[in-house]
Amino acid sequence: MDLMSGLKRTHYCGELRKSDIGKEVTVCGWAAKQRDLGALIFIDLRDRTGVLQLAFDDSTDKGIFEKAFAVRSEFVLMARGTVRERAAKNSDLPTGDVEVEVTELRVLSQSETPPFEIAQNSQTSEAVRLKYRYLDLRRPDLSGNMLLRHKIVKITRDFFDEEGFIEIETPMLIKSTPEGARDFLVPSRMHNGSFYALPQSPQLYKQLSMVAGFDKYMQIARCFRDEDLRADRQPEFTQIDLEMSFVDTQDVLDVVERYIKRLFKEAIDADITLPLPRLTFSEAMEMYGSDKPDTRFEMKLYDLTDIVRDSGFSVFKSAVESGGSVRGITAKGAGLKLSRKEIDKLTDFVKGIGAKGLAWIRLTDESVTSSFGKFVSDDEMSGIIEKAGADTGDVVFIIGDANNSHVLKTLGALRLEVAKKIEIVGRGYNFLWITQFPFFDYDEEQGQYVAMHHPFTSPMDECLEYLETDKARVRAKAYDLVLNGIELSSGSIRITDPKLQSRIFDLLGLSQEEASEKFGFLLEAFKYGAPPHGGMGIGLDRLVMQMIGCETLRDVVAFPKLQNATEPMTQCPSKVDKEQLLELGIKTID
Repeated sequence: MDLMSGLKRTHYCGELRKSDIGKEVTVCGWAAKQRDLGALIFIDLRDRTGVLQLAFDDSTDKGIFEKAFAVRSEFVLMARGTVRERAAKNSDLPTGDVEVEVTELRVLSQSETPPFEIAQNSQTSEAVRLKYRYLDLRRPDLSGNMLLRHKIVKITRDFFDEEGFIEIETPMLIKSTPEGARDFLVPSRMHNGSFYALPQSPQLYKQLSMVAGFDKYMQIARCFRDEDLRADRQPEFTQIDLEMSFVDTQDVLDVVERYIKRLFKEAIDADITLPLPRLTFSEAMEMYGSDKPDTRFEMKLYDLTDIVRDSGFSVFKSAVESGGSVRGITAKGAGLKLSRKEIDKLTDFVKGIGAKGLAWIRLTDESVTSSFGKFVSDDEMSGIIEKAGADTGDVVFIIGDANNSHVLKTLGALRLEVAKKIEIVGRGYNFLWITQFPFFDYDEEQGQYVAMHHPFTSPMDECLEYLETDKARVRAKAYDLVLNGIELSSGSIRITDPKLQSRIFDLLGLSQEEASEKFGFLLEAFKYGAPPHGGMGIGLDRLVMQMIGCETLRDVVAFPKLQNATEPMTQCPSKVDKEQLLELGIKTID
């Protein structure tokens, strides 16, 4: 029997308003709630657009009334009736002024009692909700996240199409190449012993698209990285990927700024002021101790090295004598919020990320207390407080170390931790470009310089002379877009000169044979007229997460993984048949 025979949906539940009173409508959805008041029955019918009240009373056909009486939560219903004004209005619902007086009701599917209530802001554990993710996605808040994500993708495609970009799909099964993270490998049955990789990004293919003459490329690209998970990272993610020919850094930043402005206005009616602020990598580290600073609050770093150069406090003095620095941050008004016990916890926090300790000054109405006051002179203490801009009620935190980079990064992390504790992080959308990244990054474990970005990033022209002689001095034509302390995107102008590319490979320890094996196809392509080009990839998941204000990516991804990279719903990853492994020439180690 066709349960829908003769009826077709005319409206979504969330669409109906006072202007629809008197219309005959047909609606479909899930029973969110049934309220039996004896002579009256109300059913809240829910679909992806919202909730609508269905009404049954003494004028309702007896068979329909009995059917409504038997309805339970999450039954799938189709109802036909007339829109009328509600007697008891609900101002919390967009449809709260109206209801449907039902004249025909069909139960299209029954439901067992759900393992948790399908409700806004569910308090059910995430593990349970992810096991029944198809039920979790019915919740209005999560459903709304998915609908906003769809809207963002639609605006994205429209914008880049209007800007002249061509959407090109790149392969999912690619050659494994070093791109900074661990590849997911896919064994080949047809080429036993050989493997494809899932793309960490479409980087090489979008550069080849530039060689092919598609001067403006865009793709909503699926990417994969076999990394440990965290709140803003999943093993598979989506990237708004773009590349442009015949451009410099300014051109790429300009088009992304126009995109951001339009996206935020059309998607969530937020006005973003252009141009977006910019800091060089060096400026960001000096001011915030981070290359992705959260600028929704102040608490900037300052240098105390000259003031404590001859200090009697050995920690400060040894840091300076070893070529390091002593720096601080001031938590304004934190004196009453941070007890001595809380300060001790912050000391443990910085030790947990590699610091040797934390010096502090606390200014109150009664006195100035400090963890190191007895080791410094009154003049030195006054100089520190003056440099810190500290007043009564403030707390000053100081880190000294022989490694200046450690000082900056530790204070950057402490800055965020303190801001959370004293609750000073403001609302809003604070964008920031970070430019002129170091080209090389010194890897202490390997004892050598490695590429901070991928090896196709172009050095700045004025730094080419230092490539062999002073790697720490070389800056890259690289740029990141940061939003509220989260890195949204990363990009660069690329190397297109085969000689310069070979030079970079050599500096990174890649022999000609290795470079040819890993990237020979790209180097070969560059022999046939490669236009100057650059681009970037914007993390769609992180972008949606920030726009909505979610705490985790799992709230903006339809079917996410847990932190241990498993999916409770389908129970993947899972074992496979031995026959499948034999076909692939694979033997597992038990």
